[in-house]
Amino acid sequence: MSLLAIGINHQTAPVAVRERVAFAEPAVSAALATLHAMPQVSEVALLSTCNRTELYAVADDGGDALAHWLATHPGAGDESLHAYLYRHRDGEAVRHLFRVASGLDSLVLGEPQILGQVKQAWAAARSAGTLGGRLDRLFQHAFVTAKRARSETRIGNSPVSVASMAVRLAQESFARPADSVALLIGAGETIELAARHLAQAKVKRLLVANRTLAHAQDLASRHGGVALPLDELEHHLYLADVVFSATASREPVLARAQVADALARRKHRPMLLLDLAVPRDVAPDVAELDDAYVYTVDDLERSVEDNRRGRREAAAGAEDIIDLQVAHFVRRMAAGTRDAPLKRLRAHGERLRIDTLRSARRQLAAGRSPDAVLDYLAHTLTNRLLHAPTAVLRDAVVAGDAELMRAIERLLPLQEVDTRLDPDAGDDDAADPAP
Repeated sequence: MSLLAIGINHQTAPVAVRERVAFAEPAVSAALATLHAMPQVSEVALLSTCNRTELYAVADDGGDALAHWLATHPGAGDESLHAYLYRHRDGEAVRHLFRVASGLDSLVLGEPQILGQVKQAWAAARSAGTLGGRLDRLFQHAFVTAKRARSETRIGNSPVSVASMAVRLAQESFARPADSVALLIGAGETIELAARHLAQAKVKRLLVANRTLAHAQDLASRHGGVALPLDELEHHLYLADVVFSATASREPVLARAQVADALARRKHRPMLLLDLAVPRDVAPDVAELDDAYVYTVDDLERSVEDNRRGRREAAAGAEDIIDLQVAHFVRRMAAGTRDAPLKRLRAHGERLRIDTLRSARRQLAAGRSPDAVLDYLAHTLTNRLLHAPTAVLRDAVVAGDAELMRAIERLLPLQEVDTRLDPDAGDDDAADPAP
């Protein structure tokens, strides 16, 4: 079976495509159960963020079934999504996850949130029972690699997030925080980060709207804002000069009619709407309104580029660390495969030991003398362990298999052989003494 990484991200698809394969947290467990039930799939984990949806798996069909599922599952639409998917196998799959966890594959180079999201994906798969030994080792090694990349290079210095880029965009626009009313929709990590950056920028007034009012109140109280229930959003939207939205809603939170009404109440003073969610929170046609300036996560690419240029040198150092860690992990995988015959041999010996010991104990219980039982135990175990290799060795002698003969000599150097022993002894199970 191959180790696979299959997915779609901000580099291969626009937000309008990515939102079709985004998974809200409550849907992840059911998706994992469906994927793990596929006969081709042994292990699987699902990572879904605003910039990517990826499957990491151990499967035996090269990932065909997983790719088809991702491109055609309910909500994805038709098979046209195949054109946006990428697929990595074995060493390249390892490299991809290590780069993702380290922030090297992010829209904002080096952004710190992705490592936490990768850990959440690992925890979800473990909780769902779809994480086996190979994927677990892969994710654990990814965490170690990401930590090293951040601690040993400057990739983790001055952490930048999509939220901070959005606040920076507001600062460079007509909606400067110090002079503006900012409305935050949602209460997750992205909105939390936006609130922190807005507070640092001394935002004039902060409003927080969320479906669960208690979460909005908690966030607002920590950043000097006012909490609103989401169902009252349209009554307060006109107050906002800038809106930051990042919810897990499958449908737009702000429709064109709501924004148009708010703009009319503002007497058409412009409004900046920063949609940081996937699927999008702001309906696409809102951008058609004259005084609404809508930016999605994809639109932040221009702002991100300045940050990316400043971090490329650090990224090169992080890539070197990842190269070393990928090579190390691939060697471990290969060693695990080569260890399989040794594990089978040891398991075979362990089965023979258990069977022979069980038989010896029965003889003791039946009253046979301990000396006789010890003799039986030693003779029988020796015979059974050596029977198969002795038969193979004899065949090798007859066939002139020099390679196998040399291997036997390496396993058992001649000086260790006691020539006083009968070389034909112990090669036949039928020679076991009767119990």
